[in-house]
Amino acid sequence: MRAVVAALILRGKEVFICQRKAGTAMGLQWEFPGGKIEPGETPEQALRRELEEELGIDAQIGPYITEVQHNYRNGGSIHLRFFAVYHFEGEMKNRVFQDMRWAELRDLPAYNFLAADRKFIRDLAQGKIL
Repeated sequence: MRAVVAALILRGKEVFICQRKAGTAMGLQWEFPGGKIEPGETPEQALRRELEEELGIDAQIGPYITEVQHNYRNGGSIHLRFFAVYHFEGEMKNRVFQDMRWAELRDLPAYNFLAADRKFIRDLAQGKIL
């Protein structure tokens, strides 16, 4: 099982979402920025590093929100931890994504999110989380 982290970068009732590049694994699906936890890293350290690599920002990792375990059809499985990010320094730059944008929490179900995120997305949109 792969340990991964993701950020809910929040601005009022909006959250920052990213679309994977076409031609990559699960291409053109939406996700929250983040990635794998490397050996020796805490989840918070991994998320801060990933946000710098993917978006060029220095994020202040906020509170833990929830976690999800998901088994993909191809046999892969992940343990995904979500953290809130309310503050960061720097201007967001698109370093690895097809697209990225601010989305209203209530509109999240309209995006084609990764399977591991879908229940979480529904709960976010319905105000059950946050």
